[in-house]
Amino acid sequence: MAIPLQEHIVYGPVRSRRLGRSLGVNVLPLGMKVCNMNCAYCQYGWTRGQKPRGRPKAWPTPAQIGSAVVARLRRAEHDDEALDRLTVAGHGEPTLHPDFEDIVERLVDIRDRLAPKLRLAILSNSTTASWPSVRRALSAFDERYMKLDAGDPITYARVNGLGTSIGDIVDALRDLPRVVVQAMFVRDGTGQVDNTTEGAVHEWLGAIDAIQPSRVHIYTIDRPAALEGLKPVPVRRLREIAERVRLREIPVEVFAPKTDDPRRRRRRAAPATGP
Repeated sequence: MAIPLQEHIVYGPVRSRRLGRSLGVNVLPLGMKVCNMNCAYCQYGWTRGQKPRGRPKAWPTPAQIGSAVVARLRRAEHDDEALDRLTVAGHGEPTLHPDFEDIVERLVDIRDRLAPKLRLAILSNSTTASWPSVRRALSAFDERYMKLDAGDPITYARVNGLGTSIGDIVDALRDLPRVVVQAMFVRDGTGQVDNTTEGAVHEWLGAIDAIQPSRVHIYTIDRPAALEGLKPVPVRRLREIAERVRLREIPVEVFAPKTDDPRRRRRRAAPATGP
């Protein structure tokens, strides 16, 4: 079952496996998933007919987004709240906002004035990385976490749905500075959706070779997925894939699901104690 969409522009902080205590910024219309992909693993469910490049009245304006972030950062300062990142993400693809470049300029200014040590990050599906205005905006972030779950068109279509061609995505990411590639590995019970096969991993590694990212993050599902029957990949397989990235002298991290964390398993298995 999909998790509910975000109800506010600013949410969290989220305790992220990759980003620490991350204060999220949702620039998308509230109550509407807007995305140009249809990933089998999306925690917000399937994308159902939204028009991503339109200008519905529901789009939050840059001024509204800026005001919400200012208020939340001032509250964090007042409460002496520790934050690691301000992360543009939300329930869809944030770069689809018609005023995305303006939003990013405002966020940079707000961060510099109110929390200059806070890292400004973005989670993107990479499909718009070749658009000139989006490229300019992406360059303003301290950290760019860009999705790449497949290196061939067939696997890409099965895992992520139809969207920009995989070749265009690779070309766009290759030209961006200090990209962190985030790769979600999943499989279903039928074998139709599986980017962990030798062939799929080989093609994905070829894309990694072309992009030469500054870092790679490898993980699997840890929440409900859009596709019923989609399964997390065993951490052993994730580490095998990571080792092949490491042989290319590219830093790589594996983020195991909470249920696969040995420390959690030990805690669950430990006998209860008490008087």
